[in-house]
Amino acid sequence: MTLVSFGETALRFAPPEGHRFETAREVSLRADGTASNVATTASRLGTESVWLSKLPDTPLGRRVVAELHEHGLETEVVWSDDGDRQGLTFYEDAAPPREDRLIQDRERVAAATITPGELPMDVIQAADVVFAAGSTAALSDTAAETLGAVLRATSGARALDLDFDPGLWDADTARERLERLFDAVDVLFLNEAEATTVFDRSGSPRELTHTLASSYDFDYVFLTRSEHGAVAYHDGVVHERDAIETDIVDSSGQHDAFVGAIIDRLIAGSATDEALLYGTAAAALARTMPGPLVPIEAEEVAALVDRETSGRR
Repeated sequence: MTLVSFGETALRFAPPEGHRFETAREVSLRADGTASNVATTASRLGTESVWLSKLPDTPLGRRVVAELHEHGLETEVVWSDDGDRQGLTFYEDAAPPREDRLIQDRERVAAATITPGELPMDVIQAADVVFAAGSTAALSDTAAETLGAVLRATSGARALDLDFDPGLWDADTARERLERLFDAVDVLFLNEAEATTVFDRSGSPRELTHTLASSYDFDYVFLTRSEHGAVAYHDGVVHERDAIETDIVDSSGQHDAFVGAIIDRLIAGSATDEALLYGTAAAALARTMPGPLVPIEAEEVAALVDRETSGRR
């Protein structure tokens, strides 16, 4: 049971809760990339996982790998010494009516130059699931082509998180570039806002998942709805799951934890409704911890799943 995850990972700077960068005296530093976050969750839940990417051979690039190794994630990194940069993000959280703010600094990053020839294609070909983050395609045409080559190289299932961020590209460009990859995607992950923004579709979550699966011939579509839970489509059936109520410390890691747990369960052969329950349990636990990359424990997820299952009997 193996997962290969491909995509860029940035370093996220964040001031203390409620502070702005212009007045903050200290910041935290965390690795933050959809592909590596998802792979870390799947790995911590028991799936043999490896993250593939390209990083600058600098202290910042090595800092990314060091944090991922702390979580036990295996990495296969192409190291660049050509002056490429490490991607950075700057995140400020805020309580209503203020809004969270995310500033992207991803120009000329190493992952924008990655080519298929730099990657271990034998590892990709042998994977049970290959997962990719759509945001990687925003970095450059080269990165987008490599992402497509990675998805098409495997004999296993191909999964993609839409991972749309307006700070990287506009919705029309994202849709146009990602639609070129959809013939090589079996499983699509996205959130409700992305479904309406990128695809310009309206309707209920149940309608959106069915429409997207039918339009692009996906085997699965998983749509997260933040505090309202998640919806999944597979084999003509729509499944729904309410969010599990928790105290919220930080919601930034919940979507990636959801995706990682879903992939772990699909590799294990679970049915769609069971996978959806595990995903919502992992997302609930992620909301109780700070940062985008959270130390999910398999025992905690299983215990929460058991509690939810017992409560529905």
